[in-house]
Amino acid sequence: MAATITILGSGSSGNCVFIETPRLRLLIDAGFSGKQIAMRLATIGRKLEEVNAVLLTHEHHDHTQGLPVLCKRFEIPVYANRLTAEAVQEEMPDLKLWKVFQTGHAFELGDLLVESFTVPHDAHDPVGFLLRHESGNIGVLTDLGHCTRLVIERVRPANVLMLETNHDLRLLQNDTVRPWSTKQRILSRFGHLSNEAAAEAAAQIAHDGLRHVFLGHLSRDCNRPELAHRAVTTALHNAGARHVHVHTTSQHAPNPTLHIGATPNAQPQPIAVAAGSL
Repeated sequence: MAATITILGSGSSGNCVFIETPRLRLLIDAGFSGKQIAMRLATIGRKLEEVNAVLLTHEHHDHTQGLPVLCKRFEIPVYANRLTAEAVQEEMPDLKLWKVFQTGHAFELGDLLVESFTVPHDAHDPVGFLLRHESGNIGVLTDLGHCTRLVIERVRPANVLMLETNHDLRLLQNDTVRPWSTKQRILSRFGHLSNEAAAEAAAQIAHDGLRHVFLGHLSRDCNRPELAHRAVTTALHNAGARHVHVHTTSQHAPNPTLHIGATPNAQPQPIAVAAGSL
């Protein structure tokens, strides 16, 4: 059985990714309510009680809000580095099922080898991940202000990559709702990736084995899926990586499940339940 990845949802208000292998059912982040995560898992025929672990990138609410239900009701262990775990515990002191890893050190989780690495974001110790499996490698870059050389090198072995495309520069600059201080934070080197910055990173990361890029964490007000898709696709084509399939993600519904390593040009499979039913 090949590994699969389903983006259950990604955006400024919630982020959660489901990865399944023959020996593991894993959530990366839990940024929706427990009820929402359960509903979204149900669209692919999975249940919360079947999840073996949660892996956290950092402590912000749009990545952690479902933890109380997952940990206390379903007793799912949470894997995080020490500073992230401590930050979450300040807000959720009743959470007890912590498995602490050291950033930069690899560890086994089921039949995955989990590699973590530091990313520049305004959190205590935010990380990206490269998950190695015999059917393919999955890279996760959800929140970061810029792609350092370390980030590029650590995630380059990915065959499937989730990459933040938070905002379009023009839409953010022209936004009338956000104060200038918030715009400065988003635009800073510890904020979020613009479409243009993500496109440049994708072109640097691209190699013959990279097959799919999922564009995540799109701002509801300051981005459009077609703008993000166009920017990244154009950069990949200019870099000679026309073989890479680019997919946008949604805050409101899961993406179709992708079977990793099934065939070189495998496409995500439609979910069984219409997104509008969520």
